[in-house]
Amino acid sequence: MVRRLISLSALLVFAVVLIGVRPAWSQSGASADAAVAENLKYFDFFVVKGGWIAYFIIILSVVAMALTIEHCLSIRRATIVPGEAAVRAQQLIDEKKYLEAIQFTAEDPSMMGYVLNAGLLDAANGFAAMERAVEETLDERSARLFRKIEFLNIIGNVSPMIGLFGTVYGMILLFAEIHAAGALPGARVVADRMAIALITTFWGLAVAIPSLSIYAVFRNRIDVLTAECALAVDRILNVFGPTGATTDVAAASTPSIPPPETAGA
Repeated sequence: MVRRLISLSALLVFAVVLIGVRPAWSQSGASADAAVAENLKYFDFFVVKGGWIAYFIIILSVVAMALTIEHCLSIRRATIVPGEAAVRAQQLIDEKKYLEAIQFTAEDPSMMGYVLNAGLLDAANGFAAMERAVEETLDERSARLFRKIEFLNIIGNVSPMIGLFGTVYGMILLFAEIHAAGALPGARVVADRMAIALITTFWGLAVAIPSLSIYAVFRNRIDVLTAECALAVDRILNVFGPTGATTDVAAASTPSIPPPETAGA
């Protein structure tokens, strides 16, 4: 799903670029200068003047937007700690329908269902083993979510560096023009080279600031929802602690073996 969102977003950006760009080099002479000065768009100034580096940073921004949309859909309370699933699991365990509880949690796609299922499957080893299985599974699932949002952190840290690269690249081009001409070139040449330097820096910061902010929001959301999941699972499985119901669920989760027949039977 993430790859499809990223691919679609990238194609969208390229389509907008191809439609919206009005290259100035297609005109000539004094009329071309007048037309460029009159019809210059914000898109031309903030994107076209930045060159290929600006396009690359904009593609990163589209990737960050696609990731944000995907995370909004997947990292939320309904997919991590669904209230209906918690109520249903609690009901099955209260009714001592342990096999049904194991099957229900195995089919539940949420984090809570996955963690509950791991605890119930380890009931044969006692309540301490159930707690250990829950803790390990919870750590594994939360770590997977943290790795998932790490791409936003990477984009937020890399974008300013790419913008800085564009700044250095633009300054190198400017000094190359000065060296080739033996004097300070015209104002248009200086403006074009400085545009590469400044516009790429602008886009690097424009992508980095929201990417890092969104990353922090999702990181805090994962912390909160993981804590809620741990509390919900602990509340549901608490019944197996001092009551001795662990033996019941262990017997229900393992196949019963009939006793061997006596020799004299």
